[in-house]
Amino acid sequence: MDSGERIDETAVSRWTPSTVYPDMWVDPDDDPRESEGETVDERGTLLDSLRYFRLTIEMKCAGLDAEQMARRSVPPSTMSLLGLVRHMAEDERHFRRMAGQDSPRIYRTTEDRDGDWNGALADPAVVEDAWRRWRAERELTDRFVAGFADLGTRTGEAQLRELLVAQIAEYARHCGHADLLRERVDGRVGQ
Repeated sequence: MDSGERIDETAVSRWTPSTVYPDMWVDPDDDPRESEGETVDERGTLLDSLRYFRLTIEMKCAGLDAEQMARRSVPPSTMSLLGLVRHMAEDERHFRRMAGQDSPRIYRTTEDRDGDWNGALADPAVVEDAWRRWRAERELTDRFVAGFADLGTRTGEAQLRELLVAQIAEYARHCGHADLLRERVDGRVGQ
């Protein structure tokens, strides 16, 4: 950073609505990611983990307007919560591409490999489109996975279980980013 460049360091106070633990997003009893049922098999465990991290992305973006969703982390990064939603829509498609399905890219192009991040503009229509596409891609992935009884089935480049684990890892990694992005936007801490 040269001496003339400044980073916006607007003071944001940390906060949480949690009354049990001051460093948690919500009280444990109010966490919608926790399921009542016990997962007893591999498929249930993997799908519950994927559901958990997808829901975490939604939670981290809840209640934000278009400007807040598009707010960038710190220079030179183009990362934002909106970009993250767009990126995960692309990743849902990538999952199916790795499984051998034809799933053209949504935002990325040959000219702009970071189109999912770069196109994350503070426009309500862009935010609405990102959520709509992400939810549609999730549904397609879920239907694809449901079509196989055996997670050991080789689809495209890998076994279905390997693809699920890779998808879970991608969500988990980006949930960490979402924690920091949200805290930078309005001070709400993650868990």
